[in-house]
Amino acid sequence: MIKDCATCLFIGVIPSSLVNFRGTLIETMLAKGVKVCAAANGRDSNTEAKLLAMGVQYFPLHIARTGINPLADIVTIFDLICLMRRVKPDIVMSHTIKPVIYGGFVARLCGVRKVFSMIEGLGSVFMPYESSIQALYSIIAKMLYRIGLIASKRVFFLNPDDLNQFVTEGYVSRQKAVLLNGIGIDLVYYTKEEMPEPSRLRFLMIARLLKDKGVREYIAAAKIVCASYQNVEFILAGDLDDNPSSIKQKELDLWQRDRIVNHAGWVDDVRPLIRSCHIFILPSYYREGTPRTSLEAMATGRAIITTDMPGCRETVDMSVDESVWKKEEDVSKLKIGRNGIMVPPKDVESLAAAMKFFFRHQEQIAIMGNESRHYAEERYDIHKVNIIILREMGLC
Repeated sequence: MIKDCATCLFIGVIPSSLVNFRGTLIETMLAKGVKVCAAANGRDSNTEAKLLAMGVQYFPLHIARTGINPLADIVTIFDLICLMRRVKPDIVMSHTIKPVIYGGFVARLCGVRKVFSMIEGLGSVFMPYESSIQALYSIIAKMLYRIGLIASKRVFFLNPDDLNQFVTEGYVSRQKAVLLNGIGIDLVYYTKEEMPEPSRLRFLMIARLLKDKGVREYIAAAKIVCASYQNVEFILAGDLDDNPSSIKQKELDLWQRDRIVNHAGWVDDVRPLIRSCHIFILPSYYREGTPRTSLEAMATGRAIITTDMPGCRETVDMSVDESVWKKEEDVSKLKIGRNGIMVPPKDVESLAAAMKFFFRHQEQIAIMGNESRHYAEERYDIHKVNIIILREMGLC
């Protein structure tokens, strides 16, 4: 057990994630008498105010979300050294790639004995190379992972594929690896909502507008469905990104001009948007941890369509006899579960077939929506996830 009045330092990249994704865990730690500090990239007055109201001191860092820039990364390491010396944490908890790598390295350098890391998906580092620059970036990042994770007492993973890959390839020992059921979802904040009238089916995708998230596949499948059905609407929520694989504004404008999709932009509170839809879609082939947006839709009671990819596949409950649907010719590539459908990644025809399934079987919209909520309660309750984290940290 860690001593009373211990200080825990959370390190991330996006300030808002400290509240949105770690808020419940931080509150639980505070209730146990742990002093909590938090650090991320830059200033965010809204997040800082929320953290301060919780009793958490925030420290801005210079830490980029992606890319390797030696000078910028040296600044990050220097910032972290100054931060560790100032805060003198007993515990360090890092999430996302750079905080895990550099936070772990600096914590070890500064003599912090209780270091914990969370791998929230493997991202582009572990995806097939598309250029020599990406290959070089991946090689360097993997080498740094090995160094950064040495100090970690426990490394938390959000899906079994990521855990098995890190153990098999020697980034972390099996004794240190801990599997969580995703990041968890607050089932009180995300309540089960009534389904809208099915007279006009509404599909929703929420994601950063990156190619790897399957945005183009979503649009292409929407075109196919619109050719067969008129009573349908496709909504896309999310903002453009500075990532090289981001969708461009010109392409987004074209989709809206052709009335293929309604772009909702960045949404701070996704609950009204999810409430307004019938089916949630995430056709990602990015190496997700466990997609938060899928969990939000499931908690709200919505059927989901996603890909048979690490992280995504865990959100579909496959404890069901699929043979009942096999008589339908166009579902041959689909994996139809209790609460939704999995499709092969990058397969537009299969994605469109999954969408069409709900036109032919509209009764399944509510049935699968109910199953989504049950699955979220059973598997993804944030309090159940946090108990595992706290136990592994020696705080309960």
